[in-house]
Amino acid sequence: MRARILTLVLATAIGGAGPARAAPAKAAPAGANKFKLKPGASGTVCLECHTTDIETQLKKPFVHTPVKSRDCIGCHNPHAAQHGKLLAEEPGKICASCHQDVVPAKAKSTHKPVSDGCVTCHEPHASDFPSNLVKAQVALCAGCHKEIAEGAAKAKVKHRPVEQGCATCHDPHGSATGTALLKGDVPGLCVKCHKTDRPTFLTKHAGYPVSGARCTSCHDPHGSDTRGMLYNTVHPPVARGLCSQCHEAASSPNRFRTKQAGINLCKTCHAQRVLQMMDQSRLHWATIEGAACLNCHNPHASKVKGLVKSNLVNVCGKCHADTVKRQERSPTKHKPITDGQCQKCHDPHGSPQALMLKGADRIDLCGTCHDWQKHSTHPIGAKFKDPRNPNLTLECLSCHRAHGTEYKHMMPYATTTDMCTKCHQNLKR
Repeated sequence: MRARILTLVLATAIGGAGPARAAPAKAAPAGANKFKLKPGASGTVCLECHTTDIETQLKKPFVHTPVKSRDCIGCHNPHAAQHGKLLAEEPGKICASCHQDVVPAKAKSTHKPVSDGCVTCHEPHASDFPSNLVKAQVALCAGCHKEIAEGAAKAKVKHRPVEQGCATCHDPHGSATGTALLKGDVPGLCVKCHKTDRPTFLTKHAGYPVSGARCTSCHDPHGSDTRGMLYNTVHPPVARGLCSQCHEAASSPNRFRTKQAGINLCKTCHAQRVLQMMDQSRLHWATIEGAACLNCHNPHASKVKGLVKSNLVNVCGKCHADTVKRQERSPTKHKPITDGQCQKCHDPHGSPQALMLKGADRIDLCGTCHDWQKHSTHPIGAKFKDPRNPNLTLECLSCHRAHGTEYKHMMPYATTTDMCTKCHQNLKR
């Protein structure tokens, strides 16, 4: 096994051109020759065997300090090790021995690659990119955050900090001040560039002093197709600058207070939808309890159609976490859930059906996606009683669970035989 020098650089920001925040990598302290190696054997002698790969690394523009100083044993055990590449410890622990302050002690958010061992983002020996990154900064971030990167690239209205690089707003290792690795919390981070006391800023916000508001409730920080970088789905009053349609006037001492509370405010425009919802025999509690409509919707703008706060799996999962986790554990995924489209089967506002299902016949509901006649010759429908319970008829859910199980094909039993013999007990072997 060819030993390689594996030490990691954890720099200030992914691809940042500025000086490194973390302490420079250090060679082993003088006199700490625990292997009693001869002069040069801590690294220089290594090059007698590892010539090709290391010499190539040394020609790159960014070389890790231990590699420059020929301190191979700073990371490797020259004899044997319990870790790959003769590493003396797990990669993350080796990095932390020199770069202790990369992640804040009381971080509000931490980047997963840091806890996974750093090598996801950094080359341990040398790199063509600053901070020993494995790729250029934006390309590296896009490797995991593909949806955000593609959205930012396609956006008609660009955000300049995004074009400058992700590290303009995010700390790639961990943040003590903000969620999502932000270098500061919103709006504090935003107002560093956007001067809220300027007349132009106030005019664009209809005279409302929004310096303390959460900017990301209306604006997409990564870019948008909408003027002012509002999210692509904008509430019509916001799009027209009619904030006073819902809020007290900008000159009022209670300017941010809504004119009515909860669903009564929404009903002034969405009366027909509200009346239709209230006419159902089963209501979703979220539509009438607490913040009512705001339990699921953003009042100003959203990335999702219908002003829903997020992907429906995330929104529904706040209350129905057990259902979402069941789907995550299931080896066979139900596509509407993986696509974040709970509304394919359920009406999120209300329904005359149990579980707020769309349609009284579950076979017809499943049939909107699945042709059951091609799936199985097993009889199902109102004419066929379930042998396990004469109060029930045979349907799709007699053999499958819509939100998944721990078994394949969303079946409640480990094998088809186990499931079939629950009804056909005479065929048990």
